[in-house]
Amino acid sequence: MSTAWPSTPWTDLYPPGTTAVTGPLRHASLADYAAAACARFADQTAVVQDDVVLTYRELDRLSQAFSTWLQRDARLAAGERLAIMMPNLPQYLVTLLGAWRAGLVVVNVNPQYTARELAYQLRDAGAAAVVVLEAALPLLNEARAELPPTVAARVIVTTMAELGPGTPAATPQRDGEVSFGSTLQAAELLPDVPRGTDDLALLQYTGGTTGVSKGAMLAHGNLLANLQQGDAWYGPFITPGRESVLTVLPLYHIFGLMFNGLQMLGYGACNRLIASPRDVSAIAAALRAGCTVISGVNTLYTAMLEAPAFAGIDFKGLKLSVSGGASAQPSVVTRWQQRTGDRIVEGYGLTETSPFALSNPLHTRYGSGLVPLPSTEVEIRDDEGAALPPGQAGEICIRGPQVMRGYWQRPAETAAVLSADGWLRTGDIGVMDAQGRFTVTDRKKDMVLVSGFNVFPNEVEAVLDQHPGVVESAVVGVPDERTGEAVLACVVRRDPAVTADMLEAHCRAALTAYKVPRQYQFVDQLPKSPVGKILRRELRTQMKKSD
Repeated sequence: MSTAWPSTPWTDLYPPGTTAVTGPLRHASLADYAAAACARFADQTAVVQDDVVLTYRELDRLSQAFSTWLQRDARLAAGERLAIMMPNLPQYLVTLLGAWRAGLVVVNVNPQYTARELAYQLRDAGAAAVVVLEAALPLLNEARAELPPTVAARVIVTTMAELGPGTPAATPQRDGEVSFGSTLQAAELLPDVPRGTDDLALLQYTGGTTGVSKGAMLAHGNLLANLQQGDAWYGPFITPGRESVLTVLPLYHIFGLMFNGLQMLGYGACNRLIASPRDVSAIAAALRAGCTVISGVNTLYTAMLEAPAFAGIDFKGLKLSVSGGASAQPSVVTRWQQRTGDRIVEGYGLTETSPFALSNPLHTRYGSGLVPLPSTEVEIRDDEGAALPPGQAGEICIRGPQVMRGYWQRPAETAAVLSADGWLRTGDIGVMDAQGRFTVTDRKKDMVLVSGFNVFPNEVEAVLDQHPGVVESAVVGVPDERTGEAVLACVVRRDPAVTADMLEAHCRAALTAYKVPRQYQFVDQLPKSPVGKILRRELRTQMKKSD
């Protein structure tokens, strides 16, 4: 890591009092970080959802109890992987913190996955146990039928409101399944399993240009460093123990996990959890109860501006609105500031950077450019890896303590993006101006970003090409006002009778909803290189010309 931080041009753009480096880590592990927050804010409300209210003291006790069960009853050893497959529920935070206290590695799983997607991720991670929402148990059991007996051998089943008063516990149906409530009954609590900053904390799955989802290996030190970077950025605008955060972003997504789940936990915030982002009434109720911090993507901010349920809400207590995952549209940003008096702060990052790497300075206007967070180096490089001067477009490359250790069990793919001296090739194209402000202009890789979720074309194409009426296909992203980008499939048909509705039904059987193409175009042939490689970039250019 370079030590010449004061010479980087962007530090002159930092808010007053923000230092160029964050200093040594304050905690040895995420379990220590959480325990310190729970002790400091013991009597403050930590989590609210419907009639479930947990204080930080209760969150601490429940996570210790779950950790004890994992160690004593499940006999899971430090370093083994525990998958969490549920929406935003209080049980998620109990599970997350309990897993880290037991020394385990967390694997976040989208509860809307298909059985095919789920089986792949559990097998690849080698997950020894899974905590799953009861409604998703049939899907999990379908996936488990394709797995070796050592994978997902332990299943902990929870219900939507299991921690609520008078709510019956889940009722497991098969051997190896236990109810979540039964794991919280320990009378004697075991101490936390010691872990260090170099130990793996999280396998966060992300896609790749090969279409294979890969687990980004994020150590305790990576996540703790990113939390300290976030604290240096947001801390001056936060009053510890006095904030209330609206959590609509799923906690299984790296943005929701780090900002809403962990950053706000460190501030002793009251976390108002929303299980479904489509539950407008629940979001409106949380806002009426009072939220000082909101995070989201363009679709959420648009909904809060346009849905009638939000019309009479008073946003006067709002002090911080953060956008990430996908860019907020300028018109939405303008309307949000007019409606609430608070501007949207935009961030940029990747799963591989834990995820925060660049952000708008909070004291500047939206659209004024992104700057690297403290202790983060960013360069614009050409295809040969040479740094480019200001004003020239090239690949955004990042180095800092938040950069992942690599991809789980994929040394070749790790080497393709992560240099020996710690520089990450993001695959995104950007420009830096003379003052050190960065603008992201395009993507070098073929990823499509739908409401902050990565969609990798090869995976969708592989599903489309399995349809008997399809010769071949190519998938690209096209602009969409609601989701930032949408998936467009260009298809060469074997059978002229194949329709878009038929292909959509085929895709929905194998892919999570956000990966399913929104549009289908039938073509006679796809553009290809001399060696037969489909040229998605040329397809994207054709789509732009046709707009």
